[in-house]
Amino acid sequence: MNGTIVIVDDDPIIRMDIREMLEEAGYTVAGEAKNGEEAIERVARLAPDLVVMDVKMPVMNGIKASRIIRRMQDQDAAILLLTAYSQRDLVQDARDAGVSAYLVKPITEADLIPAVEIALSQKEKMKAMRQDLETLKQSVEERKTIERAKGRLMKTCSLDEEEAYRRMRAASMAERIPLAKLAERMLADGGEQ
Repeated sequence: MNGTIVIVDDDPIIRMDIREMLEEAGYTVAGEAKNGEEAIERVARLAPDLVVMDVKMPVMNGIKASRIIRRMQDQDAAILLLTAYSQRDLVQDARDAGVSAYLVKPITEADLIPAVEIALSQKEKMKAMRQDLETLKQSVEERKTIERAKGRLMKTCSLDEEEAYRRMRAASMAERIPLAKLAERMLADGGEQ
């Protein structure tokens, strides 16, 4: 699984080490930043798949930046936090901020690459779930439209539910248009078919 990554750490040597590990593993490093503010700007501009970010940085820390990134429109980057600390409250803050994974420094390639793969896999699963949810929402809206049109047809033509639905389905097939489109047109035209 390949993906684009933004690295955020106030230490340029750590950024360079992480870049080398990621690029050797076949990942594309789209950009780097040295604090949380720059991270937010890079994520907004580059729309990476993953942000590998230190927690303790000047200007804005990684947890605050993670919270802001999570609230950004059209940004679904996974976030992998790096820290020298593993206190329970820090882990809880990271979870509350929507972080995908968490690694304690010093980081080795053996630790980093599996964490990156897991974070990217979670991102893909979340993306698929959001798409499924959108499809379901659309299906429910189409069903509501069909039911409203069927109800109007039942009232207008004094039909029972089964007959109204049969007529709508027959008209849909005869005109070769989806039932939901026919229902929209019926509602716009006054309901008779």
